[in-house]
This record gives sequence, structure tokens and C-alpha cells, in this order.
Amino acid sequence: MRKAVCAGLFLVFCPFLLAQQVPFLLAQQEQSLNNDSIIKMVNAQLSEKVIITTINASPGAFDTSPDALIALKQAGVSDKVITAIASKGEGAAPDSAAPSAPDASAPSAPLPSSVDNIGAYYKDSGGNWQPLPSEVVIFQSGGVIKHFASAGLMKQDLNGLVGGMRSRLVVSTPITFILHVPQGRTASDYELVRLHVAGNNRQFQSVAGGLIHESSTSSIRDEIDFSGTQMGPSTYQIVLNNGLGNGEFGFLEPQDTSSPKTPASSGKIFTFAIVD
Repeated sequence: MRKAVCAGLFLVFCPFLLAQQVPFLLAQQEQSLNNDSIIKMVNAQLSEKVIITTINASPGAFDTSPDALIALKQAGVSDKVITAIASKGEGAAPDSAAPSAPDASAPSAPLPSSVDNIGAYYKDSGGNWQPLPSEVVIFQSGGVIKHFASAGLMKQDLNGLVGGMRSRLVVSTPITFILHVPQGRTASDYELVRLHVAGNNRQFQSVAGGLIHESSTSSIRDEIDFSGTQMGPSTYQIVLNNGLGNGEFGFLEPQDTSSPKTPASSGKIFTFAIVD
């Protein structure tokens, strides 16, 4: 009899208890992630994969200013997690201009099975396609990066800074790449740049009309011309032959140009080093 009474009371009060908990649970689910949330997860030793999945699946209110991204790096947050934060922080681009439709007449070739996501890939010595390492590039107005580098940067221009002295990938020419671009983009929207080692970082400089690096004796364009062969509506093959010389390079992902007065504070670059 006592058990029956307890069961009856449970059934009576259970809906009431659930009703009290639902708003709390929904509030927890709606709580936005921020930079401090990421640092807490890193300090709790959650895996990189878990943190990135959480960023992609949750609302976020991230600070993606250069100082904030540098603070994340100093707190032990990995480049892949910072890239996910920067991508989340950028959000959807304003609909200032409708993206151009893919060229229906473009030749369509089957993609290699390993080229399954938007990004950049290279063909290794075994003939297999591998993803290029992606790194965060921090953009700062002219003069700021001079703190990290030796003298020679022109002021009042946009500078790009990539952490670390070397890319994780070393290749030799000739080398073949595939750019798998977002819908509405083409290979010409990407920039191939030469990175200059400065202290513990790599850098390039952007000025009106191209990317250049100024030294005390000469000016060298940091942007390298390349041509891509379209394989399909969103894929382009690029071959870099001998002649570039040894050094650090990267394919710079296109930035949102709808608001030129407020350029993005960070972006993504697919890096590699050439050693012939």
C-alpha cells in the first residue's frame, strides 16, 4: 500500500518538477560561449575535437580582435580551435551582393575521395591528396606589427601575422595543389603569398595594388601570381614549378570585402614551406 501511495505522489509531482527544470535547462543551452569559456575547456583538458564541435554547435559571442586572439594563443588554445573561433566570430557575411552562380559550363571532373571539404590540398610523393595545414592570420593596421619584426614595414597599411617560424608542411617543386572553394568563389579570390620570418613569427604586408615587403634596399612583392585550371564548379588545380625558391608560403583565404573600412581582424591561411 505504501509503495502505491509513493508511486501516486511521484506521478502527481513529477510534471511539476520537470516544469521547474525545463526553463533552467533551456537557459543553459542558450548560453553563449565566449573566449573565457574556451580557456576553461582547455584548462579542463578537453580534447581539441570536443572543443571545436562545441564551438560549431553552440551560439557564440567571441572577441576576435588581434589582442584577444593573441591572449587565447598565450593561454594554450591551439591554432585549430582559434580558427574555429575566428570563423564563428565572422558569422554570415552581409548580403551586400549576391554571390555569382557557379559556371554551369565548367568542366566537371570527379574529385579525389580525400578532397571532401572546403579547403586546400596538395599531392604528396605517393600521389595521394593531403590537406594543407591551416593557420590563423591576424591582420593589424600599419605600424603595429613592427613590434614583432625588424625595421622595414611601411606604415598605414594592412599587415598579416602568422604565429611560428615554420609551416608544419615542407614540400619540393614541382608541387600540385587543389583549391576546393566555397560556392560563389573562384581560385582568383585567393592570394598566394610569400611569408617572411620575423622573430618567432611569419608576416606579410598588404598595400593598395598588391602585397609587398619593404626592406632597406628594395621592395619585393609578397603576392605571387598563379593560375588555376578549373576542375569543376568549385575546384581548381594549381601547379607550382621550379623558380619560386626556398621559403615560407601560403594560400590566403579571401576576406569579406563588403565593408572595406572595417577589415576582418583575423583570417585563415593554408601554409607550406618549399625546400628544393
